[in-house]
Amino acid sequence: MAESGSTMREYRTEELAEAAGIPVRTLRFYRERKLLPPPRREGRIAWYDDQHLARLRTIAALLERGHTLGGIAELTAAFEHGRDVGQLGELLGIGWSEETPVRLTPEALADYFEGEVTPENLAASLDLGYLATDGEEIVHVSRRLLDVSSALVGEGVPLAAVLETARRVREHADALAALFTDLISTHLTADTETGTGTAEDPVTRLRPLAKSVVEAELTMAMDRLHQSRTSAPQTPSS
Repeated sequence: MAESGSTMREYRTEELAEAAGIPVRTLRFYRERKLLPPPRREGRIAWYDDQHLARLRTIAALLERGHTLGGIAELTAAFEHGRDVGQLGELLGIGWSEETPVRLTPEALADYFEGEVTPENLAASLDLGYLATDGEEIVHVSRRLLDVSSALVGEGVPLAAVLETARRVREHADALAALFTDLISTHLTADTETGTGTAEDPVTRLRPLAKSVVEAELTMAMDRLHQSRTSAPQTPSS
């Protein structure tokens, strides 16, 4: 077993298979199916590292959860073509804002949405910017959104429907954000410098007010909708 750097271990084919608890022929089969990244070559010797071992353990965990090898291959391809954490931060223009990101293994994500982690749903989540990759880990940008999505799926709402609704909510949220930002920017100027020598952005300072307005209006809108539906006259049966 070789050392690469101070902490990264490397394994020959037989050593990696033993560490993962699988036959060498299974390891070679996974490599042929492109479920594993290519090893480092040194002459005729293939060297694998801890990331390969983590991938093999993920494959085993997903197989235990009922995923097929074909499905795992599609999931792997989706992750490898998804945005990484740095790209996602640049895309959203935030340092995760007020949201708390959550780091997950692929099998932990599968546990959150049992039976619903399909390549299509994964691609939709990556496209929305809910998920990003960081090595062998997955990062969900928001603990709140992860918990709400999981709760809805637990209640029986298909994850595909949750993600489609999230896409539509995003459109309205962008419009609301533009309304409040324009309102504040039009009528307020940047605050004077504080004792630290920096000026506080009024949009940032007043953001809690905008959130309160949106929450109150959404609550009242849902109340109105619920009342109108429950008070609608019933069509008499023939």
